[in-house]
Amino acid sequence: MKVKVSALHFTADKKLIDFANERVSKLEKFYDKIIDSNIVFRVHNAEDKENKSVEIKLNIPGKELFAKKQSDSFEKSVDEAVEALRRQLKKHKEKLVSA
Repeated sequence: MKVKVSALHFTADKKLIDFANERVSKLEKFYDKIIDSNIVFRVHNAEDKENKSVEIKLNIPGKELFAKKQSDSFEKSVDEAVEALRRQLKKHKEKLVSA
């Protein structure tokens, strides 16, 4: 799976990018037909404590899955978004089996 990472309003360090790549790549365990993914890190209002959001878009055959999470750290946001996508993949896979 090809993973594209971008950061808005800041420069993401290699450690954060590697962390996100590792987490998103684990989604292939649940559904092996993922074409590619796009991860966007974004820093919002600096005064707000929970100002770090992550948007992850997964392209699978015939569909695009999306999750956006915001929290006080990028790592937490990535974990929450990946969990949301895992649930979406599971639901999509169940629909394919029952069809």
